[in-house]
Amino acid sequence: MMKSTKTLLQNLAQGTRWFIPGLGIKRWVLLISLGSTLIGLGGVYLILWLYRLNWLPERLYNLVTLQFLPIQWRIILPLGIGVIAIFWGMTQIGISLTAPFRQKNETVLDALYNHYQHSRGPHIVVIGGGTGLPTLLRGLREYTRNITAIVTVADDGGSSGRLRRELGVLPPGDFRNNIAALSRDEALMTQLLQYRFGSSTLKNGQRELQGHAFGNLLLAALAGITGSFDEALLAAERVLAMRGRVLPATLEQVTLVADVLVTDETGTAVSHHVIGESTIPKFGGKIQKVGLTPPNVRAYPPALQAIFQADLIVMGPGSLYTSILPNLLVPDLAEALRHARAPKVYVCNIATQPGETDNYTVADHVAALLRHLPPGCLDIVLANDNLALPTQTGGGQTVYVQPTPPEGVKFITADLVDEARPWRHDSQKLARAIITLLSS
Repeated sequence: MMKSTKTLLQNLAQGTRWFIPGLGIKRWVLLISLGSTLIGLGGVYLILWLYRLNWLPERLYNLVTLQFLPIQWRIILPLGIGVIAIFWGMTQIGISLTAPFRQKNETVLDALYNHYQHSRGPHIVVIGGGTGLPTLLRGLREYTRNITAIVTVADDGGSSGRLRRELGVLPPGDFRNNIAALSRDEALMTQLLQYRFGSSTLKNGQRELQGHAFGNLLLAALAGITGSFDEALLAAERVLAMRGRVLPATLEQVTLVADVLVTDETGTAVSHHVIGESTIPKFGGKIQKVGLTPPNVRAYPPALQAIFQADLIVMGPGSLYTSILPNLLVPDLAEALRHARAPKVYVCNIATQPGETDNYTVADHVAALLRHLPPGCLDIVLANDNLALPTQTGGGQTVYVQPTPPEGVKFITADLVDEARPWRHDSQKLARAIITLLSS
C-alpha cells in the first residue's frame, strides 16, 4: 500500500512538469481541448437533431446520452475520459515523433524538459583549440546549449596539416575534436570522428589515408559539397545534432610564427624566428612572442557576434602559445574581446607544457597572455589549486603549474584536476567552476 501510494505521488509530481512555463505544451493542450469541445458540441447537436427527426431510436439515444446515470456523472464521466484520452494521445504522438531524437531510456517529458532548460541557459563563448577546449565543452553542455567554441585555424601538423596543404581547406583537427564534444551521442561520435585510418598502399596516383582521422575527411568532404568550410561546419552541426556551435576565428589561411630564445653552447642567448604551429614546441628554448602571417586577417563575423552577445567569455584551457593566442592575434577578434560586456575569464592549464611553458607559474601564463593582448581583454583568472595528486598518477609525469597570483586581475582557484589524469582538467569540476562565475 505504501509503495503504491509513493508511486502514485511520484507519477503526479512527474506529471506536473508538463505545466512548467515555456515548455510550449499548455497552449497546445488548450487548443486540442478547445477543438475536442467544439467537436463534442457538434456531436451533441447532431444527436439531438437525429432524435427529433425520429432517425435515432429512443433506446440508443438514452444509451448515448447516458440517461441511465445521475446528471452529475453524465458531466464528470465524459470530461474525465476526454481529458485522459487527450493526454494519452498526445503522449503517444510525442513518443513517435521524438523517438529518433531521444537518448536511450529517455522519456518524452525528460527530452522536452532538458531541451527547455538548456535552451534557456547562459550564452558562453569559449576560445582555444587542442584537447583542452573539448574537455570544457563536455562539462558545459550539461548546463546550456548556448555554447559557441571559437577555434584556431593555425594548425599545420598531422592529418590537419596534410589536408590543409593538399586540399586548401582550413585545418579540421581542432574543429573535429570540439564537434565530437558537442555532439548529442558523443560516445559513438567520438569513436567515429576520431577514428584514424591505418596504412594503405598508394594506388593509381591516389593519396594514402594513413594517419587521417575520419572526422577530418568528413569536414573536408562537407567543405567540398557545400563550397566553403563555414558551411561545412553548419552542415555538421545539423547532421550531428550538436549542443552548441563551433566557429573558426578567421576563414583566412594563417601561419603561426614565433620568436624563440635559445641558449647556444657558449651560453649566449640567440633569438630564432620559427615558422609553423607544429614546429614551435619542438624547437626548444623560451618563447618570447608569437604572431600570425599575414598579420591583419579578418575575423569570422559570426564569431564576433557571439562575443558581443555572450554572458561569459572563456579563454582556454589549452596550449597557451599554439591554441589560445592564435585566436586572440586576429585583430578584430581581440578588439571585440576588449569591448565585450561579458566577463573575460582565462583558464590556466593544470600542468606545464614542454617546449611552450616550461617552469611557468599561473602568473607567468597571464603575463604572456597580456603581452599579446590590448588592455581590457582579461578580467578573471581561474586556476587549479589541487596539487596533492602524485605526479606519476595515470602513467605520466605531471609538472603542476604553481598557483602564483597574477597582478592586476581577479584570481580564483579551485580543485579542477582530473584524478585519473592529473595533467588535465576534470570536465565536471571545471564546468561547475565556470557556471559559478556567472552568479558571483
